Amino acid sequence: MVSAMEIEPVAVVRSCFGGKFAVPRQPGLCPSAWGELVFEPGFRQPEALRGIEGFSHLWLIFGFHLTAGGGWSPTVRPPRLGGNERVGVFASRSTFRPNGLGLSLVRLEGVEDRAGEGKVLLLGGIDLVDGTPVFDVKPHLPYAESPGGARGGFAEQAPERLAVESDGVHGFTDLPQRSRDVICEALSLDPRPPAGRNEEGRVYGTGLCGLEVKFRVEGAVCRIVSVEPAPASGLKG
Repeated sequence: MVSAMEIEPVAVVRSCFGGKFAVPRQPGLCPSAWGELVFEPGFRQPEALRGIEGFSHLWLIFGFHLTAGGGWSPTVRPPRLGGNERVGVFASRSTFRPNGLGLSLVRLEGVEDRAGEGKVLLLGGIDLVDGTPVFDVKPHLPYAESPGGARGGFAEQAPERLAVESDGVHGFTDLPQRSRDVICEALSLDPRPPAGRNEEGRVYGTGLCGLEVKFRVEGAVCRIVSVEPAPASGLKG
């Protein structure tokens, strides 16, 4: 019999994604996305990160804190299958899991020493919402974790992308380049729920880079409608 194990967060993510809507469903799909990993006070010993700068990517074991109370089911409906076909929860990356844990491969862009926070990890290509608790950090080993001949099951191919247009949107061109890239990359993945993809022209809103971004989809084009400041919506560019 396997013994139960109690775990506690070692760090929290500060992210350019202010809410779960429009967060990429996998890491690396929005390469311009950024975040910071801030360790909890009990885990800020600098020696705990000795040697980490030598790795380009890190595995984060995190908690799906926004869906933790939703329970789980043996089968789920993956968005990649249009939300209509069921597969086993352990054959998916659904957030509704028995222990609510996720695994994400992120890019390590740097390490900063900050007063009151210790060493902070600067991350890229993330798929984590602001406030995500992280339970462990492990280095990615390319020789062992990039197997040749790997198969992707029902998600063999990368998702199709929409063209994103922002013509005439006030303030968009004044944003930092990386913020514009995050917005375009995230919206190109069509964050609408599968059930809503027949409602062309409906305006949606999401928090990205400290902004409230509104958009609508027309055919294969995502049109940004407006970009306005939004308090408490993730890291700003």
